[in-house]
Amino acid sequence: MPDLDSAAAGLVAALKKRGETLAAAESLTAGLVCATVARVPGASAVLRGGFVVYATELKHDLAGVDEQLLAEHGAVHPEVAAQLADGARARCGATWGLGLTGVAGPDWQDGVPPGTVHIGLSGPSTRVVRTISETGDRDMIRTVSVGAAFSLLGEHLH
Repeated sequence: MPDLDSAAAGLVAALKKRGETLAAAESLTAGLVCATVARVPGASAVLRGGFVVYATELKHDLAGVDEQLLAEHGAVHPEVAAQLADGARARCGATWGLGLTGVAGPDWQDGVPPGTVHIGLSGPSTRVVRTISETGDRDMIRTVSVGAAFSLLGEHLH
């Protein structure tokens, strides 16, 4: 299990040093990214905000994900994660945006098995998606997803 608090503290320190900010649009993690970052003292200097877009239509309404993409491919798709990240960044006025969508289980969603997670990162000259596949219960999948998002952002900060 990743040490989310240490990872978040490292990100907050790196973002502060660079004078940059972060926002997130979260589906399966339902705010866990932002909540974990906010536990770090001084996080207010870098955390702009975010939104929980658990319901599919909110991915469009709040984060600006293309409706046709959602209709054709469902909510769990790499491009959805990328557009969530773009939307978080743009709508919260942040340097970096994270977007997370996936299936925490126990049931499949839109033909996608539990444990499939797409993490989008949007930033200066950066737009990337990482897909992970994790086994375990809902809490494990969500925790590992947050750790993977922090890792992806960290790679682009260092």
